[in-house]
Amino acid sequence: MECTGGCHCGNLQVKLRLSKEPEQMAIRACTCSFCRAHAPRMISDPAGSFEISAADWTTVQHYRFGTRTCDFLLCGRCGVFIAALTDADAPSPRAVVNVNCLDERARFSGMPALHNFDGETAEARQARHSANWMPAILRRESEAA
Repeated sequence: MECTGGCHCGNLQVKLRLSKEPEQMAIRACTCSFCRAHAPRMISDPAGSFEISAADWTTVQHYRFGTRTCDFLLCGRCGVFIAALTDADAPSPRAVVNVNCLDERARFSGMPALHNFDGETAEARQARHSANWMPAILRRESEAA
């Protein structure tokens, strides 16, 4: 199953390949301060993949906080939160994706399960990301040299 989407202004474009239909995907909601402020509905599919490209990478914002184990990707033009990525510059980044940025977001109809990661060590968090987040590809061809 392939899903597409992106940010409001069109600078960021995403493509997901999922191993199951959107209606079958488990949706999560985090209770951290960032997620409470943005209200994303997050998914990941370790058997799938996430791909992101930008018309202008210089406007993409990478935000890290807390344990600093992932980058929250936001469009610097329109402010849409797209995904959280393990180190975006690593050889094999992994991601969770905000379904609210997808064209067919209504198909992700499950009730989000709340998750509280307070007290989780950085090592435990990285292990969870490796096991549960989906492989990510950042298409940076348009990035300024």
